[in-house]
Amino acid sequence: MRIDTTLVTVPVSVRDRNGRYIPDLHREDFTIYEDGVEQEIAYFAAIEKPFTVVLVLDTSASTWSKLGQIKEAARAFVAELRPDDQVMVISFGMGVKVECEPTSDHKKIGKGIGGTSRGLSTRLYDAMDKVMKKYLNRIQGRKAVVLFTDGVDAASNHATYESTVHTAEELDALIYSIRYDTYDPAADKGDVSDPPSGLRLPGILGKIPLPSIGSNSGGGAGSSRADYDRGERYLQELADLTGGRVYEASKDLRDLQTAFSHIAEELGRQYGIGYYPKRKGEVGERRQIKVLINRPDVAVRARDNYIYKGPRAVTQTPASASEQDKQTQSPPVLQKKPFVGDLKSPH
Repeated sequence: MRIDTTLVTVPVSVRDRNGRYIPDLHREDFTIYEDGVEQEIAYFAAIEKPFTVVLVLDTSASTWSKLGQIKEAARAFVAELRPDDQVMVISFGMGVKVECEPTSDHKKIGKGIGGTSRGLSTRLYDAMDKVMKKYLNRIQGRKAVVLFTDGVDAASNHATYESTVHTAEELDALIYSIRYDTYDPAADKGDVSDPPSGLRLPGILGKIPLPSIGSNSGGGAGSSRADYDRGERYLQELADLTGGRVYEASKDLRDLQTAFSHIAEELGRQYGIGYYPKRKGEVGERRQIKVLINRPDVAVRARDNYIYKGPRAVTQTPASASEQDKQTQSPPVLQKKPFVGDLKSPH
């Protein structure tokens, strides 16, 4: 029997009390439990392992005056990556455009970032749906999405808040968001009577009318504080579900480069731990994960559960009865809120 076994992989970040990364951990330093049962660590990757970043840039009208700063900060982010790390650049303003396919060539990446142009309405949910379902599936190994946006969806007509959150639950990549606030109190409209048949763009172009959109647009047009609160919750939920983080950028984006720098550092300083579950899974079953470190006074950040998706077909050749009892399982997808806490030695 050819067995395609199930390997559960968990990305883990470890810091000391002062927030400094601990870079010298080994397989023997980790203990991992599933539903309270200790598992044997079968896979361990140190921080040198390369990763692929899908850099997703919101180029809608609310970013027009800051697009130069966004590009500059994105280039600085790429400069901090290691030579083997790859970057894919995607922009969205009205539609989704691939500016650069995954590559480690910084010249090509820089050209892709520089080629991003102004869009109009924000189709955030449509963009994330396409990124997660189409582009991430092509990428092997460690991967992450770095999303720069205000979180407000104004014109999606295929995906919604709920549908993209559901997709993120089954994602095998981290999602980091850099959120900027384009909310303008002066443009806050409790109604859309001016103009009567249109919607308003967020932020600096709040007075430009857009054609009315359907009920399945998946969100507001950034015309009220509630729209921005919803956008903030959306980005936080994507981060919580995948084990990433949300960074806040100031209105003038002066700290944007710092946010990109923190993300580059965290991605470059993660451990990968994997194990084969001792108990077979059932479709849709949620399992709890707990990671312990045998060092005192450390803070651990890791995903804390995953959902098992079900078995795949098995190719059989003559085998013993004991071997025939084994079955093939597809890799489960890690998801839900990351575990953040101070963990000490399990001993």
